[in-house]
Amino acid sequence: MEKRLLLAIGLSLLVLTLWSNLMPKTSIPTVVPPASINAPAVTKPADALQSIQIGQKQDEIVPDAQDYLTFSRESGSVVFIESQAAIKEVIFNQYQNFQYPLKYGALLSEAEYKYKKQSSSENEIVFVQSDESKKIIKHFIFSKTNYSIDLEIEVQNLSNKPLKMDFPLVLGVLDFVQDKEEARFQDVSIETTDKTLRPNVRKDGLYGDVRFMGIRGRYFCGIIEPLDKGFSAFVKKVKAEESEVGLMLPGAVIAPGQSLVKGFRLYIGPQDSGIISKIKPEWTVVMYYGTFDIIAKVLLQILEILYKVFHNWGLAIIALSLLIYVVLFPLSVKQMRSMKQMQALQPLIESLRTTYKDNPQRLNKETLELYKKHKVNPFSGCLPMLLQLPIFFSLYQAIMRLISLKGAHFLWIKDLSIPDRLFTLPVSLPVISNEFNILPILMAIGMFVQQKASMQSTSSASAEQQKIMMIVFPIMFGFIFYRMPSGLVLYWFVNSALMLLYQLKLSKEK
Repeated sequence: MEKRLLLAIGLSLLVLTLWSNLMPKTSIPTVVPPASINAPAVTKPADALQSIQIGQKQDEIVPDAQDYLTFSRESGSVVFIESQAAIKEVIFNQYQNFQYPLKYGALLSEAEYKYKKQSSSENEIVFVQSDESKKIIKHFIFSKTNYSIDLEIEVQNLSNKPLKMDFPLVLGVLDFVQDKEEARFQDVSIETTDKTLRPNVRKDGLYGDVRFMGIRGRYFCGIIEPLDKGFSAFVKKVKAEESEVGLMLPGAVIAPGQSLVKGFRLYIGPQDSGIISKIKPEWTVVMYYGTFDIIAKVLLQILEILYKVFHNWGLAIIALSLLIYVVLFPLSVKQMRSMKQMQALQPLIESLRTTYKDNPQRLNKETLELYKKHKVNPFSGCLPMLLQLPIFFSLYQAIMRLISLKGAHFLWIKDLSIPDRLFTLPVSLPVISNEFNILPILMAIGMFVQQKASMQSTSSASAEQQKIMMIVFPIMFGFIFYRMPSGLVLYWFVNSALMLLYQLKLSKEK
């Protein structure tokens, strides 16, 4: 039973790793825009999005270096495409100068608009474009204390005719080709008046009654909230591996000589619930960790508390592993004692298999009677490991996105967000590449010792099977964990080491 469960866990981890790297996000049904939007009835997402031509026109425009304008701030820099008054990327000084790309974030309507910087100050920058019929002013106001941005867009009708102004505003572009390792972390969250949507980012969609929406990569995210009602959110596939995400308010009509002003509040910064919640707690729904979202967020809160105690993320992870081990210890003791009792019964079970080899029903009955007589529950050893699975999967999702681990040191580990890289090999080898990661190797050795300590003499067939498993399991787990973040491997290594110590103690008991 124990061997099968370990195999199931290993295969589950392998599937999780492959799924996260290879598979696209799950699709959800498209939401038709509300009746308040003055547009014909919509039956397909593609029909509803035909009016949004941003992406197709952007393909024709390649900004040169002279078109880039860097707006420097204390927290970092915002690189604008001046002619489009759009944000190309944001650079964060406090996070190793990490560059978070938006490609053309905050781009408004048609790409042929040619903006010029009108003015700028310490925390503000204004872009203006005008022609014979209209003048558009985009005013960015950056917070002095956080990563929020107030964006005001004013459209003035300079003509003597009514001006129809569509308002598709791009929050950012998701690129699934440029960095495949990062691409799997990209997703979209849309908060409507009654629920949170997480649509397939590789398919067109239009979603009504939007309060705010967000996009994110591995560590950083962008959020936009319109100050007026009536906006829809859109996801528009513009290339095979590229999608635009943003807001739309079609059909706004501006009378001659009048102006239309729309306000938006943005956040472009780290995925840190503490930082985001201080601006607007509702925005933290953008930080989503999958099926075990609640467990992941609880574990993150505990981990952050432990960090405040130890002032080191490596020590905080070790303390978390110890804490979880202590909580599950009573069940772990029951599991290991159950394993030992099961092993003690193996000779009797083998005897029953020989006696009733031609009568499976009688074999099952006699086996159950044997368990009952010796008060052994063959399933009692499963519970601790089954409880570990959601904890591990939750921690996997949380640590993979925890920006605080980026650049965090512990012992020889220079960055807990990547493999530990004890040293670099002169050549690249299959599976391990050119990195020698010691933590997963130590973990595999510990698993080998633990299984060897739990083995008892049985029939030759069972002994041979145990020897094979004793080699296969450590290799399989070492392979699965080899390229995982060292912070996650550290957690599992500590947990495995504690289990090994108790297993060795238990094996000495008579």
